[in-house]
Amino acid sequence: MPSSTANGDNGTVRNASITKIPTSCPSCPTPLKYSGSLDHLPFFEVTPIIGREYPTVKVTDILNAPNAEEQIRDFAVIISERGVVFFRDQDDLNVPDQKRFCDLVGKLSGRPEENGLHVHPIYRDPGNLTMPDGSTDENIYVINSEAQKKIYKTMARKGMDEPKDLSREWHSDSTFETLPSDFSFLKMEETPLHGGDTLWCSGYEIYDRMSPSFRSYLETLTATCAQPVFKSAATAGGYEVMSPRGSPLNVGDEFAPSHPVVRTNRVTGWKAVFAGVGLHVTKINGVYNYEDQMMREYVMRLITRNHDCIARMKWTKNAAAIWNNSCVWHAATPDTHLVDGNRTGVRASSIGEVPYLDPNSKSRREALGIPLI
Repeated sequence: MPSSTANGDNGTVRNASITKIPTSCPSCPTPLKYSGSLDHLPFFEVTPIIGREYPTVKVTDILNAPNAEEQIRDFAVIISERGVVFFRDQDDLNVPDQKRFCDLVGKLSGRPEENGLHVHPIYRDPGNLTMPDGSTDENIYVINSEAQKKIYKTMARKGMDEPKDLSREWHSDSTFETLPSDFSFLKMEETPLHGGDTLWCSGYEIYDRMSPSFRSYLETLTATCAQPVFKSAATAGGYEVMSPRGSPLNVGDEFAPSHPVVRTNRVTGWKAVFAGVGLHVTKINGVYNYEDQMMREYVMRLITRNHDCIARMKWTKNAAAIWNNSCVWHAATPDTHLVDGNRTGVRASSIGEVPYLDPNSKSRREALGIPLI
């Protein structure tokens, strides 16, 4: 079964570039409802709008619970409503269990059944780091700033004589794929004493802070999400990119799909700005260059002018975070070069559906009856 409806009378939104926006996901369930299976777990909300932390929960206990599937499905709902969930002291969480939890969160929340965990495109690169035990895994991306400098040395760098524009750090994972990641699960293995925080911003709330007429216009648009660095890195390294990558549709080395600027989250049924900004978004389609620049700068302005839309994670050793890429962007704070110590982590990502926009879906505030003012 295809993971989206993209043509015919099933309904598509057409924009000026004749790009079709899928309006449904036949393989996705109706929005999921929280069943209450996690009510016994202590937690606190990181902010009123985004983020939740379970300070004493062990992910391994969830995996081994008698009602594990019910609890994991409820976690998928909480993650999708809150955007990102934090855990601390996951010292007993090994890579196989990390992969299993991330895979089940995606699977039990209705991703297309043929999909699984993402395979990083340049897993074959000899510069890739091994995991803490010395092994490698095609479904695990090892985060390390020094290794990334080597792997992505082919990426164009402009304005090196000016202070770095940190707004370019914002992104959602694997939007360069035809089917991007739905959930990503990162465990930090090693951290410096300070620095290297990660921030998440709610795409739900950014959508709600736009005027109704403007967000209605954005709903007609798609954006090209190109990331040529993978092909250039593979060419320079003399190897082929990995294919397929977590879905039969994520193949080849083009890495330039078009995604809706506004999408529906399949778990909640809420609208969020998705491909309106980010590291991988290269152009909003069907508009003039200045209009493209103006719209993306406006979305970024909303992110940077509304810090109540942001949850910040101060990493500690063995802390973990899992988030829904359909409704949040995240950005690392690139300041670890100013302190001693290393920042390394391991991340698994599930592959979701073709991004779609259900014209009957509501915004978060509409669904919850929350006034803007």
